[in-house]
Amino acid sequence: MKMQLFEERLMRIKEEHKTLIEKKNEEIFSDNGVYARYKNPIITREHLPLHWQYDFNKETNPFLMERIGFNAAFNAGAIKLNEKYLLVVRVEGNDRKSFFAVAESTNGIDNFKFWDRPISLPQTENPDTNVYDMRLTQHDDGYIYGVFCTERKDPNAPEGDTSSAVASAGIARTKDLVEWERLPDLISTSGQQRNVVLFPHLIEGKYAFYTRPQDGFIDTGKGGGVGFGLSDTIEKPEVKEEVIVDAKTYHTIYEVKNGLGPAPIKTEHGWLQLAHGVRNTAAGLRYTLYMFMTDLEKPWLVTHKPHGHFIAPLKEERVGDVPNVVFANGWITDDDGKVYIYYASSDTRMHVATSTVNQLVDYCMNSPQDKLHSNLSVQTINELIDKNKNFMNLI
Repeated sequence: MKMQLFEERLMRIKEEHKTLIEKKNEEIFSDNGVYARYKNPIITREHLPLHWQYDFNKETNPFLMERIGFNAAFNAGAIKLNEKYLLVVRVEGNDRKSFFAVAESTNGIDNFKFWDRPISLPQTENPDTNVYDMRLTQHDDGYIYGVFCTERKDPNAPEGDTSSAVASAGIARTKDLVEWERLPDLISTSGQQRNVVLFPHLIEGKYAFYTRPQDGFIDTGKGGGVGFGLSDTIEKPEVKEEVIVDAKTYHTIYEVKNGLGPAPIKTEHGWLQLAHGVRNTAAGLRYTLYMFMTDLEKPWLVTHKPHGHFIAPLKEERVGDVPNVVFANGWITDDDGKVYIYYASSDTRMHVATSTVNQLVDYCMNSPQDKLHSNLSVQTINELIDKNKNFMNLI
């Protein structure tokens, strides 16, 4: 009886997993003309390899029970290598511990399959309690760098406080996403660091980082904003001075905090930047994505910044472990200019949206900026209405 149960469950589990992995994705008509969403999430916890979850030995697992459970797969860094679209996914187990695992696709929009094993990340002298949200940078020095948040218990927490944590920017490098070399965590003078991104080129012979200084693990306090700083070396990374590239601002989508997503995309007009912004609502914090451009020669200077959000959670994207959230730390640009934007919804699953470099540059350079007052927002709308007077016959 147990044997029959094992075989029946095995057949069904394998069939359902295969059907999910091989499911074709479908582009949804883009009503905004800037990017196109896709019908299905590209990675969920159900995409994880079966041999990570089940003991397939009939003797030790006669009921074919799941032995290791997983809660979510989200917030993935992205890179294209050997004609494969690769995501370094944050996988969260039922034990709340996150780790990194690589999933690959041949087309970037569906059929993502995880590699056989998760990434075994080397440790520093002070081991990580938790790691997450890796940004990947293909650097001029020949390495692929992964910069991620490493979380450890706050050593100054009062007795009995088992929640207070310290966030730092962990750094590892590789050439194949298989073997990784761990470097020391980034040192800065501005408190805790999250959402740190390595710039792909040296500036004045130094390694450049986009940072997000903050006073505490969750709250930015007097800190916050997307920062920028230089380090003399990558083997002993230290940013001694940070300038704020994009500050958090009252009554905007990034009034509580903001941080850069993936490494920027270089264009002839400047660097395309994708970031997340956080604001308060009656239902809690709301995370959305926004874009801006920075100067080619001085990538810490903002040249264009469209108003409002770029991508916000819609429909089922609003539902998950942390509702009403979208977050992105990975995108890929093809040689033909097509851009794959990988974003997570509600700390639960991964999605893809596609655009082009030309569309994103047009969006950044020609969309109105936030004038920070309601009456000025109406003024901006009226300007467009007046501009369209001679084209009303098209509506």
